[in-house]
Amino acid sequence: MVALQVGVRTSGRADRLQVDNLSVGGNGADSPFSSYHVKMNQDELHILQVGDVLVSPDIITEKFCCDLAKCKGKCCIEGDAGAPVTLDEIGAIEDSLDAVWPRMGASAQAVVDRQGVAYADREGDIVTSIVGGRDCVFTEYKDLTLDDGTVVRDCCLCALECAFREGMTAFVKPISCALYPIRVKEFGHGLTGINYHRWDICKDAVARGRAIGMPVYKFLAGPLKRRFGEAWYKELCEVAEEVLKQTAGA
Repeated sequence: MVALQVGVRTSGRADRLQVDNLSVGGNGADSPFSSYHVKMNQDELHILQVGDVLVSPDIITEKFCCDLAKCKGKCCIEGDAGAPVTLDEIGAIEDSLDAVWPRMGASAQAVVDRQGVAYADREGDIVTSIVGGRDCVFTEYKDLTLDDGTVVRDCCLCALECAFREGMTAFVKPISCALYPIRVKEFGHGLTGINYHRWDICKDAVARGRAIGMPVYKFLAGPLKRRFGEAWYKELCEVAEEVLKQTAGA
């Protein structure tokens, strides 16, 4: 099994994974994460490896739980680019378009008519189309009743997900949306990196996560399993237990 030791420099931008000091060597270990280690101090963190995925320790140590009653789904409308999508996802979205079309606003429909469901942003990434440099074209504004009976007015929901939950389509939404606030980056050597992205519009989700003790990796259990598989997620949980033991005793 290949063992990796990866250093990460923190530079004040927690959304960017800066990987250096990459050393690769066989260690004969049976477990894909048996050689991981964590070193945490003010200036340096060390990334974990679970299988072929490099994991920021923030995903284990930080807390997060969406609070729609307060944020109203702002992540669907804030920012200057759409959500990252794969070519397969573009195909699935196009297959779902007839079902979600009536849910979309006239401006969103016009954008899709003009440029399609996705475009290349200024960094060259393929992302969902947006309206006026802001809203994702699949944003659906509607009142939402929470489990406790609270009614959230004009909440931003995903038209793709709403149609899926009503049994109208087979595609729920892009995995990049489902995984947020985790961001995914593909590296060389068959490696993938996942990082915790901090955004001020999610401050209420952070507060709620801390209040109920919900780690990022547990809040996103479903999307992580969808992206990396059940077996991988089980390994992540085992790694997380060891990390939390180490950090508790630090």
